[in-house]
Amino acid sequence: MKREHVKQMATASNIPSTPDASCPVPLHDYDRILLAHGGGGTLSRKLLMESVFPAIMNEHLSSLHDGAILTIGGTRLAFSTDSYVISPRFFPGGSIGSLAVNGTVNDLAMCGAVPQFLSVGFILEEGFPREELEGIVGDMRSAADASGVQLVTGDTKVVEKGKGDGIFVNTSGIGTVREGIVSDPRRVKPGDVIILSGDIGRHGIAIMSVREELEFGSTIESDCCPLHAVAAAVCGAAPDLKVMRDPTRGGLASALNEIAESACVGMEIDEQKITILEPVHAACEILGFDPLYVANEGKMITIVPPHRASAVVEAMRRLPESSEACAIGTVTVENPGTVVLKTTIGGKRVVDMLSGEQLPRIC
Repeated sequence: MKREHVKQMATASNIPSTPDASCPVPLHDYDRILLAHGGGGTLSRKLLMESVFPAIMNEHLSSLHDGAILTIGGTRLAFSTDSYVISPRFFPGGSIGSLAVNGTVNDLAMCGAVPQFLSVGFILEEGFPREELEGIVGDMRSAADASGVQLVTGDTKVVEKGKGDGIFVNTSGIGTVREGIVSDPRRVKPGDVIILSGDIGRHGIAIMSVREELEFGSTIESDCCPLHAVAAAVCGAAPDLKVMRDPTRGGLASALNEIAESACVGMEIDEQKITILEPVHAACEILGFDPLYVANEGKMITIVPPHRASAVVEAMRRLPESSEACAIGTVTVENPGTVVLKTTIGGKRVVDMLSGEQLPRIC
């Protein structure tokens, strides 16, 4: 790691001493949008709940899932949309192009759907290199082919130089929901088992290492990949599954907190069961990050009835994308809306929703 980056981060993290040594209550009320409002944590949720949802809430939006489930002509469809503003645009293991396709494919898959068609919208800044755009579009085509989806419509806008950041990408997608599958966080009940598809934290640390030119002894690659096959395996092994979710912004901790709050249940997860690759763990220690809050782009959580847990883990482990799948915890009746971590030393601590922003611009 470059010494100057370590020094800058250490300086930036110092908090001036004050006569009052008590910890202040974090501010949550702002009249302007902060970068942290896009971090997937408490501020993001508060912004949506107070400034967005009151105006547009309806029966399709109320589940607060990765996409909406719509019934048209007797057919259940999943519909999802997402925007990508990641910096840098190319990173170990992917690019903004592959991320945009995989991200929307995964959101549809978490709804229990077979992803089929995607749209793409580009917002380009004047002066953006055409060669780079063509590389991004090529990555999108490769990712779409790998997922079995088609990019069928889109839009392009160009803004004046200095009024954008090179390129922003929006993708929307639709897919048909598998018969009998209902993936909804509100269905989670005490006794259900929480299953994680593999190691966590790789995407966020891969982005950070490139952005800040950090060297950790080996290249950390993003886990950016499609999860449609893994979701299909879960649906086959547990047709009565409760919910599937990909822990992107805000990481594993924020995703579990969102589900616990929606279902009004508690959760207890076991730190020993959660895999974190050694380079990722070391990087988090150096940077002062908690890997439970670091973003992932190729992992999923599924919560299933206890009698389905073994079959689901076995089915997931047959696939390379989820070969390290493991049951990491259970849903509890105690402490509704709270996630508790059983630590490696035998203690317990509350894993709250991320309050601010650990890593900006990770998707």
